[in-house]
Amino acid sequence: MRNKIKNKEKTVGMYVQLCDITNSRIAGLVGYDFVWVDTEHSFMSYETLLNHIIALKSTGTPVIVRAPQNDLTATKKILEIGVDGIIFPMIKSAKEANKAIASTLYPPYGNRGFGPMNAVDYGLKDVGEYIKNTKSELMRFIQIEHKDAIEDLDEIMKNPYIDGYIFGANDLSGSYDMLGDIYSEKIVNVMKDTIKRLHDNGKYVGIASGGCTEKIIKHWADMGTDMIIAGADFDFIREGARQNLANLKRIHLGK
Repeated sequence: MRNKIKNKEKTVGMYVQLCDITNSRIAGLVGYDFVWVDTEHSFMSYETLLNHIIALKSTGTPVIVRAPQNDLTATKKILEIGVDGIIFPMIKSAKEANKAIASTLYPPYGNRGFGPMNAVDYGLKDVGEYIKNTKSELMRFIQIEHKDAIEDLDEIMKNPYIDGYIFGANDLSGSYDMLGDIYSEKIVNVMKDTIKRLHDNGKYVGIASGGCTEKIIKHWADMGTDMIIAGADFDFIREGARQNLANLKRIHLGK
């Protein structure tokens, strides 16, 4: 996954937001480039998160976890569990970005406290190697979800440890007092201009899509994004259940 980002290859993923770890096991077996486990909007515990990560790692699928907003204690716990990448939502300034990224880096590069557990298989892995390699192996993403981040983008991009910039279109539209109006000319143009600025500076750009229809995916792909995350576990359960019910009614009940 890190090499794909480095080489600017396109990548795709899905969300896991429910608590049943079987969802992660299935998602990992399907073949996505990565799976995004969400702890910002979900209600899963850290124990549940640990089990999601174990399930995904059993399939060899990279796992990226979105941390709660402005919660460095949560960030620390996520890192100690052992993840391939971390996402920081609602970053509004270079100051916020630098603080978040510093919390993932051991001194002298940052201020991450030491205490990995599952991340080093509880001491069965070489701790020294982990300290040495985590700076370059952990993937770090920030989300562009507010107009303030766009205004401070030149300063944000100076941080050399940010591996990708992921748009959250709904919250971004909300910062322009247009919540949910993500396909309006204004929001589309803001995103296109920002994507161009990021690409012009050699940055990797993603979109956290709230939908997974062909039309929606094409919209984001046509905007030039490198990474698309689309569809959550509950989306697939809901739509699969709806389609199954429709089939049953049509075939068995004649409706």
